[in-house]
Amino acid sequence: MSDIDTRTPVIFIHGLWLHATSWANWTGLFQDAGYPASAPGWPGEPDTVTQARAHPDDVAGHGIDDVVGHYAKIIAGLPVKPILIGHSFGGMIAQKLLGQDLAAAAVAIDAAQIKGVLPLPLSSLRVTFPVFKNVANRHRAVSLTAEQFRYGFGNALTEQESAGLYEQWAIPSPAKPLFEAAAANFDPHSPAKVNTGNDMRGPLLLIMGGRDHTVPEAVTRATLKQYRHSQAVTDIQEFGDRGHSLTVDHGWREVAEACLSWLKQQSL
Repeated sequence: MSDIDTRTPVIFIHGLWLHATSWANWTGLFQDAGYPASAPGWPGEPDTVTQARAHPDDVAGHGIDDVVGHYAKIIAGLPVKPILIGHSFGGMIAQKLLGQDLAAAAVAIDAAQIKGVLPLPLSSLRVTFPVFKNVANRHRAVSLTAEQFRYGFGNALTEQESAGLYEQWAIPSPAKPLFEAAAANFDPHSPAKVNTGNDMRGPLLLIMGGRDHTVPEAVTRATLKQYRHSQAVTDIQEFGDRGHSLTVDHGWREVAEACLSWLKQQSL
């Protein structure tokens, strides 16, 4: 087996309302740093933003367990456990897979709340209102308007940059994961439950944007507390002036390089 075959691969996992190709800058940077990098889409997600917008029903109805199983199958085809880097709901998925010992390490960026996290900031409710305003949306794919995207993702950006990101990357996403996360603390078998007590898992880095409306820092700090009974490495880092768009906006490289630096500290 060649050296390139034995390097730890990196899998990027996007969240709701962004297409997998929104990780293009990150995969290029990580490949340049020596990591085999890929960004597979969610189950049913078409290859392009245009196709995803034209065929929203392709992703409708997929829940958290479906997405976890989808990425677990991808991981099973790799020669070694990968590093997972997830944003928003992708951050939750990365944590679940790490807790299942399917990853060498994980970075969860502005990760959606896991079971046990109690804070429910008003800004988060406003972001998710387009989904929860109709209970029938549970089985549908839901899109954000440019205005809703600006509040949920681009509030720390100029209106022009937010609009550009919306045009480039925004897609319809399944609403089911949001309904599952909202009910997590009332469901003993919630798919949003993560094995936070696993002492044998790989290291985890939680990253938060200080101006994030979708996943405010209170949610990420509460997530950190869920890991207090684990002896495994759990670190946290804040980008105080950043919103939920921090993986795709003009400052993406700063966040990506912070991830690379942390991985180096973990000897990965």
